[in-house]
Amino acid sequence: MEYSNIRLDRDNAVATITLNRPDALNALSLELLEEFSRAVACLAGDETIKALVVRGEGRAFCAGADLLHFDAAFDEPALFNRYVHALNRCFLQLEELPIPVIAVVQGFALAGGLELTLACDMVIAADDARLGDQHANFGLMPGGGSTQRLPRRVGMQRAMELLTTGRWLTGQEAVEWGLVLRSVPSGQLDEELENLVASLRTKSRTGLGWIKSVTQAGRHLPIRDGVALESSAFVQYFTTSPDPRRGIQAFKEKRQPEF
Repeated sequence: MEYSNIRLDRDNAVATITLNRPDALNALSLELLEEFSRAVACLAGDETIKALVVRGEGRAFCAGADLLHFDAAFDEPALFNRYVHALNRCFLQLEELPIPVIAVVQGFALAGGLELTLACDMVIAADDARLGDQHANFGLMPGGGSTQRLPRRVGMQRAMELLTTGRWLTGQEAVEWGLVLRSVPSGQLDEELENLVASLRTKSRTGLGWIKSVTQAGRHLPIRDGVALESSAFVQYFTTSPDPRRGIQAFKEKRQPEF
């Protein structure tokens, strides 16, 4: 499949989608979003892939939506609907993808770029990266889910500060807020990423998928309902997949399981 605005690479059980509009700071054009969506859909059915990495080419992760698209949309409001639908389809696809998704942030992750990180399961950032939401600075509001995902990630007060003031966080500050898993000097991003994905390559893809789907589905449920959801999933996974049996056998034999 040919792509013009992204790159899709597969290597050693890990796929990488790279936003490839460096001259535009990887702004999310409609064309990029449509390519991104096709790539994620392709990976959903690839049983050889156990993790997805999302990163940006050049000096930015993603500076947000491509505002040039909006010039025409003011005269043709249906374009707003088409764009925001494409934006949220991509982000929901990431949340529903049955493997862990890791964002690697260098440079800027602003507005729609921040929203993209919020749709990922884990985020590694450079210490000097800049993450924030600048919609309010220009009389705009989010359309890619940050009013919903950001309070769930960092709490209501911190979310409101980012959303209304346009404040940017460094990678190190974002770790303190719980917005980012870890931050490292920019030259160590690839090493830190490898440390994380190395532990995922040996796991059961089916098992990872069950863990992610139950965690996503249960995080907003009352605890009793969430535990019931997990219990049901536990039984279904253990009775429909050969991987739990393989794992237990490997444990008994004091060796690493092979999936």
